[in-house]
Amino acid sequence: MKNQRNNFSHRAVDALIFCAINAVVKAGEAIMEIYDTDIAVQLKSDNSPLTMADKNANKIINALLKETKIPIISEENEQIPFTERKNWESCWIVDPLDGTKEFIKKNGEFTVNIALLFKNKPVLGVIYVPDTKLLYY
Repeated sequence: MKNQRNNFSHRAVDALIFCAINAVVKAGEAIMEIYDTDIAVQLKSDNSPLTMADKNANKIINALLKETKIPIISEENEQIPFTERKNWESCWIVDPLDGTKEFIKKNGEFTVNIALLFKNKPVLGVIYVPDTKLLYY
């Protein structure tokens, strides 16, 4: 990890970590607003569940990470063709609500995940558990 981090200044990494932490916490707040309601579920083309919490969290994360000018790959975004992605030096990888099935079951076992890749190597990662407000980075 040290080698990849050397490609970003310490200030830049600190700012990116802060941005990612802010994004997961804000997304987690939006997720928890829906958690205690009657959760409507749609099915994606692969038959996996999709809720308004997934959509809202994704919208918040995209808006906050967009400020970094680093491209975003998210499970809930329209997929960008590989022919374009292959030339990216860095990108965010996002799962705005990992564990949608657990979210629907209301068992608290779901997270918000963000990682930053640089030259296909992880530079940083942030995982937030909205139900317990536990944060890993």
